[in-house]
Amino acid sequence: MATPARSGIREPVQRIEVDVTFLRMDAPPGGAPPDFPPGASVVRLAACSVPFYRYLYDTVGHDYVWWLRRTVADAEIAALLARPEISIHVLYQSGEPAGFYELERRGGDHGCNLSYFGLMPHAIGRGAGRALLRHAIDTAWAERPRLLTVNTCTADHPRALPNYVEAGFRIMRVVRELWPVPLRLGLPIPERLRAG
Repeated sequence: MATPARSGIREPVQRIEVDVTFLRMDAPPGGAPPDFPPGASVVRLAACSVPFYRYLYDTVGHDYVWWLRRTVADAEIAALLARPEISIHVLYQSGEPAGFYELERRGGDHGCNLSYFGLMPHAIGRGAGRALLRHAIDTAWAERPRLLTVNTCTADHPRALPNYVEAGFRIMRVVRELWPVPLRLGLPIPERLRAG
């Protein structure tokens, strides 16, 4: 079946304007990592199914307009998850998922990218965010990349950028982008981001 984008049919979208901040870290951070709350652990998935990945991505990103991978076919997500340079790490709190991060090893001079990072809504404000971020950073640096990168935007949680900076990332550049978010996704779009 042809999708609207592939068939030439224009689907209804809400255009949003975001400032995307690109950050990098050139060396591992010093000091002891923050402790996780009791009952928390992080598991690197040996294999991640498409439905579980969509659950993580959709739940963590729902309030922050994570839209792009919601528009991608299951086969494309499966191919992405099968790539050896991609790893998915899930934070569990008392046995249930509480957040996740995705690392992409880019090889050569491109280093490693923290592609996605976030907490489930029920885990926000419970002391796991900084610990999970440091876990992601330490996991990336354990493989000795040349550098570690991440980006965030004005659609993300307001603590995202300050947390990345406090963790040791430095801002490289900020780029304004216009995103066509399909209305069929049903994502809440903050008024401050609407481009018209």
